[in-house]
Amino acid sequence: MSSKKLIEEQFDVVVIGAGPAGMMAAFAAAKKGARVALVDKKEEPGKKLLMAGNGRCNITQDENNIVELSNLYKNGRFLLSAFGAFRPGNVQEFFANHGVPTKVEKNGKVYPVSDKAQDVLDALMSVLKENNITFLYKAHVVDFSLDSENKISKIKLKKRELFPAKVIIATGGKSYPATGSMGDGYEWAAKMGHKIIEPLPALVPIKILEDWVGELQGVSAGSVGITVFQGGKKKFTDAGDLMFAHYGLSGPLALNMSRGIGKLISQSDENIKLVLDLKPYLTAEQLDEIILTDFERNADKKLSNCLFDVFSPKLLDFILRYSGLDLEKHAAKISRKERHILVNLCKNLEMNFDSLFGFEKAMVTSGGVATKEIDSRTMQSKIVPNLYFAGEIIDVDGPTGGYNLQMCWSTGHLAGESAAKNLIDIKA
Repeated sequence: MSSKKLIEEQFDVVVIGAGPAGMMAAFAAAKKGARVALVDKKEEPGKKLLMAGNGRCNITQDENNIVELSNLYKNGRFLLSAFGAFRPGNVQEFFANHGVPTKVEKNGKVYPVSDKAQDVLDALMSVLKENNITFLYKAHVVDFSLDSENKISKIKLKKRELFPAKVIIATGGKSYPATGSMGDGYEWAAKMGHKIIEPLPALVPIKILEDWVGELQGVSAGSVGITVFQGGKKKFTDAGDLMFAHYGLSGPLALNMSRGIGKLISQSDENIKLVLDLKPYLTAEQLDEIILTDFERNADKKLSNCLFDVFSPKLLDFILRYSGLDLEKHAAKISRKERHILVNLCKNLEMNFDSLFGFEKAMVTSGGVATKEIDSRTMQSKIVPNLYFAGEIIDVDGPTGGYNLQMCWSTGHLAGESAAKNLIDIKA
């Protein structure tokens, strides 16, 4: 390779991974004056970003109390500096300033007003081009060379070699491997001396053993509660919106609970049971009173024609059939014992856990580069001095609802600014 070629391939900052964290890192570094290359093995950037929020792109959560925000994440304290430097409000402002105004919806979820993930990606690409980022697509990283100071001196690609002053690895985890997230970054980090916490699929649908769940396929149940038991012992409870599927459970509640269930099954092979509460904001006595009032109001109607004010039609149809009660019986003749069958079914609907889906359905990866080996104030490696990490490759993950994209924006922005700042300090 000629000396001219080497000069052409020298960069202040090389960012590996053109996902949300990588693109934000590249922008932040370039904005500070660094000459930046953005490397990705796919033909186009942001594949996973286009899938976020079912194509609508839930870009963040409308929560600017960074302590409360960080408490929702695995290893959340590690994120305090990143969130402090680039908050959810900064994310909204960033996109608004680049042609993508946002709106806040249910549960604080923030979306582009257009409801188009493509607009978010287009804005990022426009910003990167404006800041003269060098794009290297279909570029497979083969190896890294470290110098005597344990710094990365060369990045070997299949068809070229890069000589970076700083490197940011933002390759994501192993979720949705079809988008390019194959866990490459873990192997590189481990080879350079970093500890990797076992990557596990997180925010995945839950498979249930009972066949009856399939009867409810496509049915949504809002504001329900689920308690998880393992080996007969109560482990945790959560509440939210649920979606039934032919295999089991999906929707925000199931996805969020999969994080805790994944941890349980990694620690023990004891059986897991889920108990669904369709009316968690009501006691059994209060629900019984509501059902009794409905029966008194519809005393001359058959059971099959009651309770429409209490449950959605599809859910009601299932509850009545599953109860085993005589649907032809008039409401006035329903006994207290029979009411309690309905109440218990609504408050304690038991399901036996089968399994979680794997990385092919996972929204995020739980696990990755150990946070103890990364300086949380800069995202700089404590092992390789000119290496930084951003995004899902780090052992941090949060619930569904824009939290994981916020983590990518914040860690990416901090890593990019830190890499460029340290570079400027060195040059000075």
